[in-house]
Amino acid sequence: MDLKSKKTQLLILGVTAIACSRITFYFFDDSEGPNLLIVIVLAGMLYFLSLATYQFKLVWFKNLLLAILIQIIIAIGLYFYLN
Repeated sequence: MDLKSKKTQLLILGVTAIACSRITFYFFDDSEGPNLLIVIVLAGMLYFLSLATYQFKLVWFKNLLLAILIQIIIAIGLYFYLN
């Protein structure tokens, strides 16, 4: 896989946003489980917030890791805020 391609990096950010969103709602004690619409909306928020971080021109590998780290931190913060 060519990690230097911009499309690949954006796809990785999208997948990690969905995973972080799904994991965040998995830990809530809800008998019905997470609503798909809510998971996708939170994933979109995580994606666009990390995309803003990703747009800074740093070294590509550190830039991608920083954006993923931002997604994880926001997801953890939202979990503790909503719980």
